Amino acid sequence: MIAEEETENSQVGATEARLLEAMSAETETATETIVPLEYSAYAGEKLLNGTAKAAIENIIEQIRSVYDPEIPINVYDMGLIYKIGQNDEGDVYVEMTLTAPTCPIAGVLPQQVADAIAQTNGVGKVEVKLVWEPAWTPDKMTEEAKAMLELL
Repeated sequence: MIAEEETENSQVGATEARLLEAMSAETETATETIVPLEYSAYAGEKLLNGTAKAAIENIIEQIRSVYDPEIPINVYDMGLIYKIGQNDEGDVYVEMTLTAPTCPIAGVLPQQVADAIAQTNGVGKVEVKLVWEPAWTPDKMTEEAKAMLELL
């Protein structure tokens, strides 16, 4: 039992070490990166009356098409998406974060997520808000993402 726990802990430790290494590489390559305290990306347009709104599962599938360029795992499975909301008109609101505030793609990734969501049938206007609380940690990743990171 103890050996199993140690193996599991060492695997988690290895995953965290790789993520921290990748995050450190981002920091080293980012020169003068300025991340706004509040930033939102927008896409889409109002749906026509009577248009059925998209299922949340379809929205999540579109989000999964967006990958962090530094780590080849989609932003949803990385645990960067904190909240997905949708109103009766099909407008979608998302709160997401990044692996680190110094991330050089801070202004790009939220727009990519907004654009991907807007391509979903039944989605109207889209707002993706970048948030920093709670801070992202590797434990927010899905089990599949953690397993994939172990293979890198």
